[in-house]
Amino acid sequence: MAEALQKKLQGELERYQQLQKDINKCMAARQKLEAQLTENNVVKEELDFLDSSNSVYKLIGPVLVKQDTEEAKATVGKRLDYITGEIKRYEAQMQEYDKKAEQQRETLARLQQDFQKAQAKVAVKA
Repeated sequence: MAEALQKKLQGELERYQQLQKDINKCMAARQKLEAQLTENNVVKEELDFLDSSNSVYKLIGPVLVKQDTEEAKATVGKRLDYITGEIKRYEAQMQEYDKKAEQQRETLARLQQDFQKAQAKVAVKA
């Protein structure tokens, strides 16, 4: 019985470790998005200083291509909306992972207690 509990405990521990990896990936992706959000906010602020008479250039590969100022502002605005939506999505995903991790911790604690009780019974019989 103790051996079966040990295998089950090991399996649950592996699931918990996988959840932790998923949480870490999610956090890393969110941090990257936060950096992009900050960068794009700076670009938006700079574009807000310009009027239609100013020139805006977009880097495409090794070439700078002239771009309409209003088009550049619209592109940055859309990018900010997209990044904000992705950040919210990752936050929701992280909350879900946190719930699952908490449930997994509770399961692990119960299994560990059961395993210790089973080991104590085996030790008493021996």
